[in-house]
Amino acid sequence: MLLTRPTRRTPPVLVTACAAVLAAATACGTSSSTAGTTGSDSSPRPGRSASSGPAAVSTRAPGSCHASSLDPATTHPDPNCTPGATNPDVTQADIHQTVCVAGYTQKIRPPVSYTNALKKQQIIEYGYKDTTMSRYEEDHFIPLSIGGDPTDPRNLWPEPGASPNPKDQVEFALYKALCAGRITLAAAQKAITTDWTTAGSLAH
Repeated sequence: MLLTRPTRRTPPVLVTACAAVLAAATACGTSSSTAGTTGSDSSPRPGRSASSGPAAVSTRAPGSCHASSLDPATTHPDPNCTPGATNPDVTQADIHQTVCVAGYTQKIRPPVSYTNALKKQQIIEYGYKDTTMSRYEEDHFIPLSIGGDPTDPRNLWPEPGASPNPKDQVEFALYKALCAGRITLAAAQKAITTDWTTAGSLAH
């Protein structure tokens, strides 16, 4: 007589529990994948603060940009390389919740690791013979205090001369006038990009 071993059957309760666990794991995996592709954007958004800042990438040939002079009192960036860029998070309607709040610009200022890397590249792009990093300030052409973009390379350039410099005084005067309601955000930004050496007259 041939004996057959009885087939072991998984209890229904255990099958149900395993199915539930597998379903939960699948759901979690789908959620995580979706969040990584649609819930977040790995590319930096202009005007938004980042803990480490976007990677500085050179896109211009060496010597393709030209400062108007090496004199800190008169120098202007190349308008084709550094036209200026504004921060989309700052508008005329919210200046008293953003730039006019003490400490706001410190929160959005990019890390030195980012600005130094960008400065090193832009010194080459601007064709400076003296490539000593300390001889230049990585300047926000439209300052953060009047709504300049923190990280956009179009708003940053290696300004000849160490900080503080004459442009810093003009920036502060425009900032005070803006927050006091004597000038508009758009007017301050236009003045600084048109000719920062005369922009201070707008603040009086």
